[in-house]
Amino acid sequence: MRATRPGVLVGIVLVVTLVTWILVRQFYSELPIMPWTAIPTALLLAIGEAYSAWATKARIDRRPGTKPVEPLAVARLAALAKASAYAGAGLGGVFAGFALHTVQLFTRETPRTEFFVATGSFLAFVALVCAALWLENSCRIPKDPEDQSPR
Repeated sequence: MRATRPGVLVGIVLVVTLVTWILVRQFYSELPIMPWTAIPTALLLAIGEAYSAWATKARIDRRPGTKPVEPLAVARLAALAKASAYAGAGLGGVFAGFALHTVQLFTRETPRTEFFVATGSFLAFVALVCAALWLENSCRIPKDPEDQSPR
C-alpha cells in the first residue's frame, strides 16, 4: 500500500467543493437545515485516530512500557487511516461547498447559522484528515540502521 499523498486529498477537497457549491446553489431552498452533529463526530474520530497514531508509534518503536504490536493490527490501522483521509477530504469538500454558498447569503439568519455549522464541520474534517495522515505515517516500519547507510 502506498502512502496517501496530501496533494491528492487537496484535489479531492477542491473538486468536491466546486461540485457541491454548484449543486447547493441550485437546490439550496429545497434542502433541510444542516445539522451540527458532524462537528463533534469528526472531532471524536480525529481524537481517536490521533491517540491511535501516538500509541502505535510508541509500540512500533518499542518504547519502554509498551507491548509489541501485531503486524495485522498495524495493517488494519493503516487501512483505517487511508479510508479516513479520503472520506474526510470528500466530506470536508461537501461542507466547504455549503460554506461557500451560504457566505454569500450571510445577511439572512438561517444561511448565517448554516455557514458557521458548515465552516465548523469543514475544520473538523480537516482535523480528521490530519489525524489520519499522522496515523498512516505512524504505521510505517522504521528502517534498519543498515538500510540507511549511503550506497
